[in-house]
Amino acid sequence: MAGIVVKPRARILHGHDWVFSSEVLKVFGNPADGDVISLKDGRDRLIGSAIYNSKSQIVARRFSRQRQDLDLDFFKRRIAQASEYRDRRNIDPKLRRVVWSESDGLPGVILDRYGDYFVLQTLTLAMDLRKDLIVKAIVDLFGGATIIERNDSPIRKAEGLELQIGVLEGGSPSGPLEIEIDGLKFDVDLLHAQKTGFYLDQAPNYSVVANYATGRRVLDCFANQGAFALACVRAGAMDAAAVEESSENIAAGKQNGERNGLKLRWIEQDVFAFLRGAEKAKAEYDLIILDPPSFTKTKSGLRDALRGYRELHLRAFKLLSKTGLLATFSCSHHVSEAAFAQTIADALVDARRSARKLRRFEQALDHPVVPTIPETEYFKGVLLEMMPGR
Repeated sequence: MAGIVVKPRARILHGHDWVFSSEVLKVFGNPADGDVISLKDGRDRLIGSAIYNSKSQIVARRFSRQRQDLDLDFFKRRIAQASEYRDRRNIDPKLRRVVWSESDGLPGVILDRYGDYFVLQTLTLAMDLRKDLIVKAIVDLFGGATIIERNDSPIRKAEGLELQIGVLEGGSPSGPLEIEIDGLKFDVDLLHAQKTGFYLDQAPNYSVVANYATGRRVLDCFANQGAFALACVRAGAMDAAAVEESSENIAAGKQNGERNGLKLRWIEQDVFAFLRGAEKAKAEYDLIILDPPSFTKTKSGLRDALRGYRELHLRAFKLLSKTGLLATFSCSHHVSEAAFAQTIADALVDARRSARKLRRFEQALDHPVVPTIPETEYFKGVLLEMMPGR
């Protein structure tokens, strides 16, 4: 088997599963992009099997510490193991992330389940080339199902892959699919909505935040389809407003409100512009939710991202009542938890406010984190309560 020899200090020798181009000591056997290769250390010892792509900055991604090929049996075994892990966590079998890439030993493969529909992403070249095998494994494991391809993530470009959306197995959905989270019903467009249709990584947090909403004036920023705001209204919020820039998301959010018999105010505007205007109008809220999209997909964009987070929090702190609450989240992997916390602290100083941290948020259990692979953890959040002036 062709392969590569890694340099002595390569991170893969310390528990990670990636080999960057700068960590390659030697390539042997002339592997083709998308091939399965062997990984060896400087003493010619096998350290695993990996997928290879010379065009990517991450030239190799290990998927096994042994010699292993990517055949149907392998995919069935790994997907079954991933599903069983989530069964043990008591996650809804019909509404879950079934496979989360490296966290489940399938680098570049994301598989979400919505009822009888599966949404698949193959974000690495080797997995994309074996898409048919993955589809067959899903059908063999779960029976007849519709499998939708949502390969429209820009991440694919780093692997030299085209962006694609379509149906790989079964019939195309005739319209939005209804899902239910903690008693709230949502319409999900699996072919066109963001990500794979819904933000499953946030699913457990809607009710947690809503528990603090009773009798409060709520502002849901970057509301998407209004999941946080609707959960807060149902929990007894005095008033709820949802700010969202996308008219399509607002239309879907209004439909979700009607479906659940819940009313809230929708504001179609850029969140930063809205917050500046609200400050000028001396508006006040008792609970603000900040759940923005990722502010940066690259390390080079970190400084601008932190600047954006700092302004966002500054504006929110100025709008919160004396003992108001802020639930704030970041899904930017390159923004570490420490950097996020420091940005919040800096914004508190700028706003001349003080706060206590009530709790922290993590990505849902069906998005497991591998400690030796920091990239598997991207989601962080905190709930803060403002303190009276001192």
